[in-house]
Amino acid sequence: MDFRYIGKSGLRVSSICLGTMTFGSSTTKEEAFKIMDKAYENGINFFDTAELYPVPPKANTTGITEQIVGEWLKTKPRDSIILATKVAGAASGWFVPPIRHGLTAIDSFHIKRAVEGSLKKLQTDYIDLYQMHWPDTIVPIEESLKAFDELVKEGKVRYIGTSNDSAYGLTKANEISKYKNLARFESIQNNFSLLNPRFHDELANVCRRENISLLPYSPIAGGVLSGKYNGGFYPTDARFTAYKNNQSKRVQAMANRFVNDKTINATAKYMKLANEYGISSVTLAVAYSKHFDFVASTIIGARILNQLDDSLKAFDFKIDDELLSKIEEIQKEILYPMG
Repeated sequence: MDFRYIGKSGLRVSSICLGTMTFGSSTTKEEAFKIMDKAYENGINFFDTAELYPVPPKANTTGITEQIVGEWLKTKPRDSIILATKVAGAASGWFVPPIRHGLTAIDSFHIKRAVEGSLKKLQTDYIDLYQMHWPDTIVPIEESLKAFDELVKEGKVRYIGTSNDSAYGLTKANEISKYKNLARFESIQNNFSLLNPRFHDELANVCRRENISLLPYSPIAGGVLSGKYNGGFYPTDARFTAYKNNQSKRVQAMANRFVNDKTINATAKYMKLANEYGISSVTLAVAYSKHFDFVASTIIGARILNQLDDSLKAFDFKIDDELLSKIEEIQKEILYPMG
């Protein structure tokens, strides 16, 4: 089993993390328990959730995922699990979360309200990694970091991280933590995959120089890299089929970002490449996302139990220099399929 440390923290995590965002919506509690049990039995000790889950976020369902994870957590030794969750991002950002009446901010009030709610739902007295779901464009990051630092000092949170952040945002937060002697972001959870390698452009440099770990999410690009959209149609039960038919322009735009001519063509090439190595494109995608030295743990997801299988095979499949070179040739041929 491959274990790595997150940033400069004492969090020793499996190189694959189980994400839980569908638990309570498209995944029932019973199926979620089976998925978490199988992940745990196969060596995964790192589980990621959020107060906003499940997706799609709705006012009447937020928090259900944490409740399910909390119930499952009681069936395992607590200190055998590295548990991560998130405070919902600010309403000033790209999305107004249907939580706390759409008035969320990354300020002291909301951070403390959120963590107390998460601790209660998760049925635990501490969170190993507490993350900002996305940045606040109004509240100064210094105020946010002071609030997070208080949680660490109180013992409610062991370490903190950020998500969906930029090189500027991560660097600024890191420098403030240094000079104000505050707990720092040990991790950043951003989208990173064969179809979206933009993290290499600058954020990877920040992570390497400052010893901050990436926790990549969507390593199979929301299921696109499985090839499910390469049949010339949208599967009826697929996520981006629902997104494409959603009345929200923002949701439709997300579907078009993930499923377009460039992503479909690139996926076809990765499927062919994976076949040459005797693996599925899902295994290839997960192995790629956890290959790099700035990555601590790659976050996979599963809506049903058997979707775990190909992702778990990435524990044993390694990307060598020859394969990486072939991947990079595809990435040069089809630049930034997701934009």
